[in-house]
Amino acid sequence: MDEFGIIRRYFTRDASQPGVIVGVGDDGAVLEPTPGMLQVQVIDTLVEGTHFHSNMDAADIGYRVVAVNLSDIAAMGAKPRWMTLALTLWEKDERWVEEFASGLFAAAAEHDVALVGGDTTAGDALVASIHITGEVEPGKALLRSDARIGDTVYVTGTVGDAAAGLSLFETAEPNDALVQRFLRPAARIDKGRALGGRAHGAIDISDGLVGDLRKVLDASGVGAEIDVDTVPLSDALRSRFAPDEALGFAMTGGDDYELCFTARPEAVAGIDGITAIGKIVEGQELVCRRGGDIVEFDDRGYRHFV
Repeated sequence: MDEFGIIRRYFTRDASQPGVIVGVGDDGAVLEPTPGMLQVQVIDTLVEGTHFHSNMDAADIGYRVVAVNLSDIAAMGAKPRWMTLALTLWEKDERWVEEFASGLFAAAAEHDVALVGGDTTAGDALVASIHITGEVEPGKALLRSDARIGDTVYVTGTVGDAAAGLSLFETAEPNDALVQRFLRPAARIDKGRALGGRAHGAIDISDGLVGDLRKVLDASGVGAEIDVDTVPLSDALRSRFAPDEALGFAMTGGDDYELCFTARPEAVAGIDGITAIGKIVEGQELVCRRGGDIVEFDDRGYRHFV
């Protein structure tokens, strides 16, 4: 089946959602933004062997490539609307494409995101890129550069599960709770939207809590003090790994796609599923304390081309 047959068979779906005038099948999509809203544009690329194992199920890859982009939308406090897909295929049959598409549309359906265009091509590696357009009310976009001295630092959910799941990928059952946190991360869209206009600096945790918080601090020109003992760990993580190893996954592991943000406590009162882990201070240093003692963590996170 050629490029156009793949698009027609696996990626052409009913896109009759509000704002979609022309979807898949033309040279471009025609979209109608919501009046008075600001647009948020995000794009992320997953490369086989770099961002996921070659033996991952196609449906999980399709789900994940959408979810990691949805997470960026969540970190901006926005609502996702439309997406496009650029897919480079290498040694994948039609069954693989069908399963990939099923995972992709499953993730999109969770937040009513319509696929409105894209491109497929053949290449010497599997590469999947998703671009998502979101919308946010004026004054409610969450930015990395807005953390303020005196803010409390928060995270949503629990951290470290996905990194731990990745370490277990080759040996654990596919339905293992930690492995599933890596394979099918949950984008915190509802939390991000609830934080709009209430939180300050924000980021999604893709490269590790310490590394991603450092990006917020650098962008905002502030420092932070973190109480490591308050970082939320799941029961699944605590039960499978020794305390130091579990903490290492949580602080530097990445791939959780939880949100890390700063806010005044009174501004986020009533929002459930968030945990205070520290405070924003003067300076530009990130200091982590455990039981009162300063502890060091590698804050570089994952970086390409190094």
